[in-house]
Formats: sequence, structure tokens, C-alpha cells
Amino acid sequence: MNYACAAAVLAATALATPALATAEDYILDASHSQIMFTYNHLGYSTTYNMFSGFEGEISFDQEDPAASSVSVSFPVRTMFTGWEARFDHFMGDDFFAAAEDEMVTFQSTSIEVTGDDTALITGDLTLNGVTQAVVLDTKLNQVGMHPMAEKPWAGFDATTTLLRSDFNVGAFAPFVSDEVEVQISIEAMQAE
Repeated sequence: MNYACAAAVLAATALATPALATAEDYILDASHSQIMFTYNHLGYSTTYNMFSGFEGEISFDQEDPAASSVSVSFPVRTMFTGWEARFDHFMGDDFFAAAEDEMVTFQSTSIEVTGDDTALITGDLTLNGVTQAVVLDTKLNQVGMHPMAEKPWAGFDATTTLLRSDFNVGAFAPFVSDEVEVQISIEAMQAE
């Protein structure tokens, strides 16, 4: 469940922007950034869940992308399942046993540009007390001046696949799929 890594993809979007002399700071637009994760439930259905409203900080150096960084953190209990009983089950002993202040965090470690509007972003995801390297397959949707906010803005999508068992939340696998498909859609604005 790659919840925190969403903000890391913003660093790749700046690769397609005009050259900058120094690093520029961006912040996520919490109202237009979502992370959806899905899994197969007993072969009968695909179950959808989401995180939204999270915040993140990005520092991007156009001249030296390796010097860029992304960090994000948010409470695991901000998960939205659409069904209270499922949320309670996820937060219980079978899965997270999540305290009110338990955080999901992501810190980028590298960016590999793969095309004019694509990149692979690697970072450390910490979830349920376990840290694992994850890779986001990222696509820039658009970069430019936001027509209403009148400031530089970026939008992009990313995907990855995680194994629940890697983060010690693999209960009921393989009947409930161990693989979790993650879809990320993010907007970010230049910080003031």
C-alpha cells in the first residue's frame, strides 16, 4: 500500500520545465491529490480504497536532479475505505493495529528520467513500522501557469505494485491478494 510515496513523483515533473538556476520548492495541492489502492478479494471482486488530503514538500534542482528531494508523511488512519467496518478491520490487529498518531512516510532517494514526460522515482516507504524501497512509474500530465491560482503548477500520474506482506499486513493472503495495485494522481504548486 504505497500511500506516502505519491509526492515523490512531483520531482520528475520539473524535468520538463524551463531550466532553473537553483532548487525550487513545491507543495502538494491536498484538495487535488489522491492515492488509490486496489486488491483482489477472494477472486470475487476488486476492492478500492483511498488516501486524500495529504501534504508533502518537494525541493527540485533542475540543473542537478540527483540533488532533488521529496518527503511526505500522514497518519495511516486517514485511509478512506467507504465502509466503516472495513476501516475498523484495517486499523485492527489483523492489519495495522494503528495508533492515532501512526504515520506513513516517504523519502525519495533517486530519480531516473526515462522519456520526455516519464520517470522512475525510487524512495523509502515506511509503513506499519517497516521501511522498503519502492519505485513509482511516473507520467507528467501538464506543467504550467495555473489559470486561477496564477502560479506555476504541475500535474501527474504514477503507478506501482506493492506486496502487503512486505509491510507485515499480509493477513489472509493469498485468498485476499498480497499484491496491491497503487494509482496516484497529484497536483502541486510552487511554494511561496
